[in-house]
Amino acid sequence: MTIIDLFNLSFIDRKEKDALQFQSQVFTFADLDDRSSRMAWVLRQRGLNPGDRLALYLENSLHFIDIYVACLKLGVIIVPVNILYRDREISHILNDATPKAIVAVDTIDGIDTWHPGQLSTESDGVQWLSEKQKPLLHGDSPAAIIYTSGTTGASKGAVLSHNNFIANTINLNACWKITEQDRLLLALPLFHVHGLANGMHCAFVAGCTTRLLPRFEHQKIKDEFSAFNPTLFYGVPTVYIRLLDQADEDARSMSKSMRLFVSGSAPLPPQVLEDFKRKYGHTILERYGMTETLMNISNPYVGERRAGTVGFPLPGLSARIVKPDGTPAAQDEEGELYVKGPNVFGGYWNREEATRNAFDEEGYFKTGDMAVVSADGYYTLRGRKSDLIISGGFNIYPREIEEYLLEQEEISEAAVVGIPDKVKGELPVAYLVAKETLDLKELEERCRGSLASFKVPKKFVLVDSLPRTALGKVQKHLLSK
Repeated sequence: MTIIDLFNLSFIDRKEKDALQFQSQVFTFADLDDRSSRMAWVLRQRGLNPGDRLALYLENSLHFIDIYVACLKLGVIIVPVNILYRDREISHILNDATPKAIVAVDTIDGIDTWHPGQLSTESDGVQWLSEKQKPLLHGDSPAAIIYTSGTTGASKGAVLSHNNFIANTINLNACWKITEQDRLLLALPLFHVHGLANGMHCAFVAGCTTRLLPRFEHQKIKDEFSAFNPTLFYGVPTVYIRLLDQADEDARSMSKSMRLFVSGSAPLPPQVLEDFKRKYGHTILERYGMTETLMNISNPYVGERRAGTVGFPLPGLSARIVKPDGTPAAQDEEGELYVKGPNVFGGYWNREEATRNAFDEEGYFKTGDMAVVSADGYYTLRGRKSDLIISGGFNIYPREIEEYLLEQEEISEAAVVGIPDKVKGELPVAYLVAKETLDLKELEERCRGSLASFKVPKKFVLVDSLPRTALGKVQKHLLSK
């Protein structure tokens, strides 16, 4: 069975039901099924076969959904690319995944670029992919390669199978009671597993109606709530902080139809959860997942959603906390969180050594996150084993920024650390040792031309030297003091 077989619960059995609202258009599940089959025929005519990779560099759109579902039907492995990435970051992904082409609005140098308008399914000459043309796929067939940065700064592609997506979808639909009666307002990007796997997949399988937004815009979100009357909403902590800016009367109106607010992709400050409950009358459900594992742990739908915790392991998932010496941590004792289950990916694309190092001898994935578990089973994250920065729900690995800064001829040393921010959670700050006079404004412009906007340091600080240990390791904890 593949994820498409689960989509067919709606594509076939709920075919006349409204599936998707996007801008001024409304599509039934039958419409989405037909459009994706026509798109699959278009992609087949362009030479795509099972196992080929196709990169997508698009914001949320009908094109994204048509192409994504078509690739699932064809057995083509989709490679979503963050639309905030710049040439440097895109080139790394394309060189690593070696897709046959990339679908993008603007031409990407060095690879065959298909404009989404060239892949239209509206022409009378476009045919449907027939049942006989569909490949024989199984649950372990790869569905997507989604890139997540590593502590070395090199982005690695997590290969997610149909079974990974199926396990995640079944768990969330069951545990969060998602049904065809729900209405999902989806403002999260589909290039990220939060919007793709938790949002789109769960909605298509459950049969609920989704209103897809190109992006989250806090100035317009009140009107989107009023126009759609959603029951489900997913966000990152930054989104919920923005929602706290709404007037009390507007917040009450926005929450009237709501059943469940979910937060993830970065830790939710307990104060935000409490403030949101007072303003909106709902307790946000916080959960914990990763690109490599999809969802691992969730606060309960029925029961206490405990502030500052991420709840309990989801069905079929095993979790353990391991001390640095490899022994199990005791109750309330901090260690690294390891997880194992059908949601966990099989490995990184073309990275055998990285894959081996990511798992222990019993098949548990080492998350790199430090955690504790209480006597009654609630897991609480305590920080990261690496120096990962999470800003507005996006992962930032300082090493990548540092490597770029060190490419600048005026800079001899660079260290990037995260500082707290009330809206974004954390922001990157760069500490620099300069060889010569350095124009910091001009350096910022260079960074904006080469790095995603959320990776550009909020501030550049010139120092005479970086604090180091006797072995030469930079003591980053001393920089932010």
